Amino acid sequence: MDFLFRDELVSMPDLRHRLRRLRWFRMAFRKNVVLIAEHYGYRFTIDETKLTAAFLNWIETVEQQKSFAKIDRKDFIIFAAGLVLKELITEAPAKVQGHTPQTNANATEMADIIAFWPEGFLYTNFCVGTIAAIYEQEFGVAPQIASCANDLRTWWSYKENVNEMPGYAIAFLDKFLGAEPNWVMPNLASARSAIQRALITSKGGSRLTGSTAPTG
Repeated sequence: MDFLFRDELVSMPDLRHRLRRLRWFRMAFRKNVVLIAEHYGYRFTIDETKLTAAFLNWIETVEQQKSFAKIDRKDFIIFAAGLVLKELITEAPAKVQGHTPQTNANATEMADIIAFWPEGFLYTNFCVGTIAAIYEQEFGVAPQIASCANDLRTWWSYKENVNEMPGYAIAFLDKFLGAEPNWVMPNLASARSAIQRALITSKGGSRLTGSTAPTG
């Protein structure tokens, strides 16, 4: 996995706030669809009703927890993107329509993973690229992608587990970006290790635990 989509978004001013508007969210998602077709050869049709539902569900959820952005903004950006990923996987707005084999290095490296779960790769690439672009704008550097993001066995586990519990998408996105996943309560910003550490530092709060990974 790479940061190709970051380059499409990073020039968009105030990206973090613009993506909270439906028009910009839909436009960014469609840019990602075009990028995947160009670089990996997979073409998708998009159900705009389902895409809108994913967006509205995400906005409602993230608004309920946005106060935690003040505690650790870097970590909350990843968490918010994980919530997007969860909603995209749940609503499933994309459907693969065809594939034209590509010979570039990116397509070759990720060929088995995309063939295994093209829609999941589309959604995950959207979220990873969005995080990278926002990090570039706000912090001057993008997070590193962990090697497990290029491991087909990890994607087997990813797909199997999110089918059982969509919230695991948040934890797997953390894993792909080298953050510490919370497998017990992935939907709660308050249960994230980075945010708990910040709370302990600032308020002396107690830490919840949630480090047991799922099977698969």
